[in-house]
Amino acid sequence: MANNQMEFKFPKGGIFLIIVAVAVIILFSKSTVTIGPGEGGVLFETLGDGINTEKTYGEGFQIVAPWNRMIVLKVRQQSISDEMNVLSVNGLEVKVNGTIWYEPEFVNLGSLVKTKGEDYERELLDPAINAAARSVVGRYTPEQLYSSKRDVIEQEILDEIQIVLKDQFLSVTRVLVEDVKLPSTIRIAIETKLKQEQESLEYEFRLTKAKKEAQRQKIDAEGKAIANKILSASLTDKILQEKGIDATLELAKSPNSKVVVIGSGKDGLPLILGNQ
Repeated sequence: MANNQMEFKFPKGGIFLIIVAVAVIILFSKSTVTIGPGEGGVLFETLGDGINTEKTYGEGFQIVAPWNRMIVLKVRQQSISDEMNVLSVNGLEVKVNGTIWYEPEFVNLGSLVKTKGEDYERELLDPAINAAARSVVGRYTPEQLYSSKRDVIEQEILDEIQIVLKDQFLSVTRVLVEDVKLPSTIRIAIETKLKQEQESLEYEFRLTKAKKEAQRQKIDAEGKAIANKILSASLTDKILQEKGIDATLELAKSPNSKVVVIGSGKDGLPLILGNQ
């Protein structure tokens, strides 16, 4: 019995086509980049001068030469939080917790990466924040740092950072000092002092209020005394007699009055007694 064997013959040039297809797929994958929302890209030209500072690529699908590399970085507003050990004006060490909002300049992203690298936060932002915080905090006492100067300190740190980062292709928009930590003994002393000051202000307020009330009562009493004096001087015998007659006439109109007794004396007034 004859053996039937099927022989598979690979098309001529098939291996070459497969190799070309794989190469095209690899080439295409290396030549396409998708830049996400809030991101920007700068091109590193391997066969050229390195970072291309002339163009920043925006969001979306981008095609680049396979021998080049697209560096993708966030360009939207970001924040960084840190705790710094700094010295107050009298040399006391304090810890300041703060948050800084920043964003790279989109059109100058290539220049930022070329001069400061992809890790520009560590190379540029961190030193600027620490320098500004030490400069500003060193102007104040622990009590000022702990209580009433927080907003002023934030603005001064922001101003200092903006000066340091001028023309560095990076913008800092806001500084928030979240907490100032002092040694416990200093903190307790400051809180005790603030409490005593508050109690003193409350006592002064109550004392001032009592003095004003006493002064008001004195003025009121003096006014009444003067009014009584004027009234007494104006009440002559004739006026008193007329007022007495008027009062008696009013009583006489009452249906309950039934007995009239004539007052004694020259100027005696009648009285009405008794009820029905």
